[in-house]
Amino acid sequence: MKKYQTLLFDVDDTLLDFGVAEKLALRLLFEEQNFNLTSEIEEKYKTLNRGLWRSFEEGKINRDQVLNTRFSILFKEYGKEVNGILLENQYRAYLEQGHQLIDGAMELVTQLQKDYDLYIVSNGLSSTQYRRLQDSGLYPFFKSIFVSEDTGFQKPMKEFFDYVFMRIPNLSTNHTLIIGDSLSSDIKGGNQAGIDTCWFNPAKKENNTDIIPTYEIQKLEELFLILSGNIQTVDI
Repeated sequence: MKKYQTLLFDVDDTLLDFGVAEKLALRLLFEEQNFNLTSEIEEKYKTLNRGLWRSFEEGKINRDQVLNTRFSILFKEYGKEVNGILLENQYRAYLEQGHQLIDGAMELVTQLQKDYDLYIVSNGLSSTQYRRLQDSGLYPFFKSIFVSEDTGFQKPMKEFFDYVFMRIPNLSTNHTLIIGDSLSSDIKGGNQAGIDTCWFNPAKKENNTDIIPTYEIQKLEELFLILSGNIQTVDI
């Protein structure tokens, strides 16, 4: 019997290139506001956004607080008062159009779905993630899609994974692997849920946390080596 049967995939920056989609959506949003999107402002937004999502993952704020305040906070820093909810809706419409694939993603899931049970586990918005997965062509390869908006919980909360596990027929945690780019969300969540984890780290970022993945890969195709038993666990 092979070691893994159930594979849980994150979406953004694991299968779909969120960075490309985000950059385009921000450019279009700022053009609509007649506001010059400089590299400094773009980096300021990313830092602000990461901080808000981290607070969400830690349960300090809810999803609506992340989405409905990030643009009002950002623009206020540059002396412009905006309707945060309105801008969020406009940004979301642009973001949904972004479905660029990470290199090797389509080839990966095309091969894996023949022998494994594939599922999506995401902290994004349901409508956005469903549309992007459908437009990218990835959607048909997954048996089910679990998004935090629908579950009522978010990665890395154990309750999110409990929700997922209850809805996967005949799941064995000993034969389940989660693949994602986020240490604080995917890997920490998998560790807390008692399943093996694979950190997708194409940029070769240093892990300066106490969150230890079972495996680490830089290319999606390396997942085949893990599943065939040819990559050992991470030694940190």
